Amino acid sequence: MKLEVQQSFFNDQQARFSPETIRGYKIALSQFFSFCPKKVNEVKAEDVRYWLAMMTEKGLKPRSVQMKLSALKSFYQYLMEENILEKSPTLKVRTPQKEDSLPYYLDKRQLVLLQELTKDNPRERALVETLYATGVRISELLNIKLEDVKWESRQIWIRKGKGNKERYVLFSHDCAERLKAYLNLRDINSTYLFSNHRGGPLSRDLVELLFRQYTETLGFRVTPHTMRHTFAAHLAEKGMDFSYIKELLGHANINSTRIYTRLMNHARKKQYDRFQS
Repeated sequence: MKLEVQQSFFNDQQARFSPETIRGYKIALSQFFSFCPKKVNEVKAEDVRYWLAMMTEKGLKPRSVQMKLSALKSFYQYLMEENILEKSPTLKVRTPQKEDSLPYYLDKRQLVLLQELTKDNPRERALVETLYATGVRISELLNIKLEDVKWESRQIWIRKGKGNKERYVLFSHDCAERLKAYLNLRDINSTYLFSNHRGGPLSRDLVELLFRQYTETLGFRVTPHTMRHTFAAHLAEKGMDFSYIKELLGHANINSTRIYTRLMNHARKKQYDRFQS
């Protein structure tokens, strides 16, 4: 019953939620019902609070805890709309406040260490360089097709970014060389820029596993999204106008823009302090 209802919930929300949101919500619901193996109609508000407290104790950031609670709230709202339940156990559970922290990014030394770590694997080195040079989201990167790459002008067409927004991103000469080195060695016939051994798009889970291994080896945190923050911060340090960086990032949400404004200011201050020391 529980799994069937969850599947119905996601089937009915396809048009409302992005694939990224659905993916995150599926993980959140699976985690909650593993933590609290009750029937959906037996869950109480204190079960939800214990779950939130457990995640906080484990060091999960308020932003992540809030997303997981949103998944549960949306699921129980759906159950009420479908007359499966009369009341949601999440109604009296307070949403944790998001921390207003600065996006984490790599400094130049850390970036070089990551590039050195991957230099003997052409695909991984190209993957790291493309994420850094373009600032694309991992979901966008994995959907890039060879026909989307304009080698002469060093542009990549992002067909459907977040919110189905299309845009062009730029890539560097060094990134072009890394991509060509990888593609020249690849013996798979695929339409995708980064492909698996069957010719389909590279798996997100594989990329995230690689970055967890990089984190373990290097001793500092690095994720695909870290590369996006690093792209933005390093361009700001070089003095690029924020409106251009915002366009390359493909931001539509003013809240995202506000976070990056603070990141830009921080990056510029670092550059100023460097000249003052």
